Amino acid sequence: MTQLAFLGLGVMGYPMAGHLLKAGHDVTVYNRTIAKAEKWTETYGGSSREKPSEAAEGADMVIACVGNDDDLRSVCLGGDGAFASMKPGSIFIDHTTVSAAVTKELHDIAESLGIAFVDAPVSGGQAGAENAQLSIMCGGAQEHYNKAEQIMNIYAKLCKRIGDSGSGQLTKMCNQIAIAGLVQGLSEALHFAQKAGLNGKDVIEVISQGAAGSWQMVNRYETMLDDHYEHGFAVDWMRKDLGICLDTANENGASLPITALVDQFYKDIQKMGGGRWDTSSLLKRLS
Repeated sequence: MTQLAFLGLGVMGYPMAGHLLKAGHDVTVYNRTIAKAEKWTETYGGSSREKPSEAAEGADMVIACVGNDDDLRSVCLGGDGAFASMKPGSIFIDHTTVSAAVTKELHDIAESLGIAFVDAPVSGGQAGAENAQLSIMCGGAQEHYNKAEQIMNIYAKLCKRIGDSGSGQLTKMCNQIAIAGLVQGLSEALHFAQKAGLNGKDVIEVISQGAAGSWQMVNRYETMLDDHYEHGFAVDWMRKDLGICLDTANENGASLPITALVDQFYKDIQKMGGGRWDTSSLLKRLS
């Protein structure tokens, strides 16, 4: 049994932390909204604390799944942050999708304190977290990854070290770049089918079995056709992620014309009041 702390109980972190406790580990949780942490302990057991530093005290590994760069800094740094109480030799695993810059910043601080840091953003959405079927892309030293992998495999279908610190976040950027183009393409295909008078479900049944098939197509076409978007990965979060991708591309010289265009399409969705809609809501922009 490993002593773990889990920081952040959103739609992803809540079930992920639950899987760890069900696997027999000692789990202490922290959430900015205390009532959410109390609800988690009522559901799963374990214990909760009101500060990240309190949750992290004595932990062998501290796992974070929060919102953005600033949220991650807040749970790591300062007197109430996890780093203040983590013991030398412990490992910090970050599942948040953040910039490569904050990853380097926190990795260097952790290293100076004798704490290992593994960046490990995830893909698979809420369903992947609930069903322990996440894809996890990691950056960090091999020896630290080897230890962290044993814990992450509890809620992963695939967990892989890509390279040194920051490589996980860069890989997640590739993931979001690919998704942006896929969802726009799917939206245009469904829009075209509707305008052509075709049955969308029949169209998808056929083309999903060929070269056009994708996870987005199989898992999102029905709700898209039903004009239902109150689920899944929010547009607000996708724009945050695409902003990271575009900023990084400006730094490394990558050309992302489609990503930049789809980011603006998501801005349109936000103007329509759909900031919390699923990313598949790009179809609604065309209707």
